[in-house]
Amino acid sequence: MARKHTSDPALPADGADSTSPVSEFEQSLQQLEALVERMEDGELGLEDSLAAYERGVGLYRRCQQALEQAELRVRLLSDPGQPDSAEPFPAAGDDV
Repeated sequence: MARKHTSDPALPADGADSTSPVSEFEQSLQQLEALVERMEDGELGLEDSLAAYERGVGLYRRCQQALEQAELRVRLLSDPGQPDSAEPFPAAGDDV
């Protein structure tokens, strides 16, 4: 899956975002996509496939945690006085 990288003038350009949660999420997602592609090619043996699957589960969990942190940040920004009163985002696959 090809991604376009655009720079946002509102974000700092000092390179500090290389360790940001967003950057870590994007790196984990790219690694997960590459891992899935390798597994789908069918070139891995059973042992390597199991190791790749285990690595993929770890990457998926990192991505999920990063998304949960992003949701919390949005809630805090939406209503910093009462973040608990914010409605959760609909789960993936839910009709809006």
